[in-house]
Amino acid sequence: MRETEFGPEGAFIRWTEAAGDGPARVHVHGLGAASGPYAAHISAHPALAGRRTLFVDLPGFGISDRPADFGYSLEDHAGALAAVLDAAGVRGAEIVGHSMGGAVAIVLAYRRPELVSRLVLAEANLDPAPVAAADSAVSSRSIAALTEEEFVHGGGYADTLERAGSTWRATMRLSDPVALYRSAVGLVRATTPTMRAMLETLEIPRTFLVGESGFEPPDRAGLLAAGVEVVDVPDSGHCVMFDNPEAYVAAIRGSAVSPA
Repeated sequence: MRETEFGPEGAFIRWTEAAGDGPARVHVHGLGAASGPYAAHISAHPALAGRRTLFVDLPGFGISDRPADFGYSLEDHAGALAAVLDAAGVRGAEIVGHSMGGAVAIVLAYRRPELVSRLVLAEANLDPAPVAAADSAVSSRSIAALTEEEFVHGGGYADTLERAGSTWRATMRLSDPVALYRSAVGLVRATTPTMRAMLETLEIPRTFLVGESGFEPPDRAGLLAAGVEVVDVPDSGHCVMFDNPEAYVAAIRGSAVSPA
């Protein structure tokens, strides 16, 4: 396990690594998740073997610290992720981001282009007030609809855990409630310019994965016109890496078979 300070004094963001050659591949998890449980089985696939791979837990989630005086906006998370890559000596990384992690990866690539050479985005948030995944009873919007007091101390966190389902709950219960709430608010608020606008201006290879029963990104045509490869993943919902891992591996490898 490795760590580096990321903002508030004495607070550390942590990650684990698999050794390998070539440009580093960096996995970034979604809201209420953690990178190891969501990506380790993908990284172990023979088709992806041999690359240096980092599994980063964003502030407030997984094994990273959860300072109360941190904002947990998308920009804040991107700054913390940049601290990881700087500390690890990584440049030109391939970032694989799921959901919120994809949004954070876009902000990172836009603000620190020297750190990122390619983006693979699995149902990443691109717009303010994101649409909820069709296969989930919980969303950033449902969390952000409460006040922080209601969520953290008024039963909102417990209710969210109950409705999240067993798979998501397994990592969400490790999340700090304040971090979970503020991160959800950050997703609903989005960025200026929006993540979509940032993504469309980037000049690196960009792949956007859409689960068959996940959510359709608004203005698919605009993404395609901007040079973003949009790949439909069959037999999959929002969590492509669990529902159709072979397709997820193929997309990361750059051999996706069903582009839009």
